[in-house]
Amino acid sequence: MTETPVKVIVLAAQRTGVVNPLAERAGVSHKAIVPICGRPLIAHVLEVLTAAPAVEEIRVVLEPDGQEQVDPVLESFRARGVPITLMNSDENIVESVIGAMKGEDSPFIITTADNVLLTPEGFEQARSTLVQCDGIISLTTRERVWAVHRQGQRGFYDFKDAGYASCNLFGINGQKSVNAAEIFREGGQFMSNKGRMVRAFGLFNIILMGLKLITLPQGLQRISKRFGLDIQPVIFEDGALAVDVDNARTYSVAEWVLGQRLGMDIPKPVIDPDA
Repeated sequence: MTETPVKVIVLAAQRTGVVNPLAERAGVSHKAIVPICGRPLIAHVLEVLTAAPAVEEIRVVLEPDGQEQVDPVLESFRARGVPITLMNSDENIVESVIGAMKGEDSPFIITTADNVLLTPEGFEQARSTLVQCDGIISLTTRERVWAVHRQGQRGFYDFKDAGYASCNLFGINGQKSVNAAEIFREGGQFMSNKGRMVRAFGLFNIILMGLKLITLPQGLQRISKRFGLDIQPVIFEDGALAVDVDNARTYSVAEWVLGQRLGMDIPKPVIDPDA
């Protein structure tokens, strides 16, 4: 049976006019090429993506002034046979995704250049779910994150059934699913803007989620009905998939986990929970 192919969008842009602290610490121009376990962040992501049999194309999205520095890393993977192209980013992340899709009516997996703990198994779980629905979000539970490292992730969404951490692996299956993203085009921090949240999810849905009166599957059912889409959760057993390289704290945790996978002797980081 032939696997349904997907295209992958890798978000690699930095905030306009902001020097990324990890890039500054590493002495490089761009966060995507910050080294971890001997290779740039984005190289670990491409290692998984270019080995996945159902990846048809990879589109790396970042600002033009970072492309010259990042492209040599991409070039080292192009010989594997998967087309890898650079695309200009937009200041709005949803505009960046929509631009990278180029109006194509096909399934897209979206991840980030700092998702260095991505695994082949995790990617395949996301792909196989996406091709059967309109869109996916990927998560893992608080307990699974804590089983990896107590400080691997600090942000959780609490539902009636569990606390969940978001993982940087999302999916949009065709242009119908893009329509649901229109509310996000307003810009700014979506989750901190109550008006935008109400317009997107509905006041009653937000109250139910906020009071932990519904489970995650029930919440997604309600959101799916609101948008007229079938949005499915991908729940990972591997809590490390919620750890991406956002700052010095998560860098140290990701480096330790990645080092274990690669057989490197990197001590487990001790992190002040209040830091």
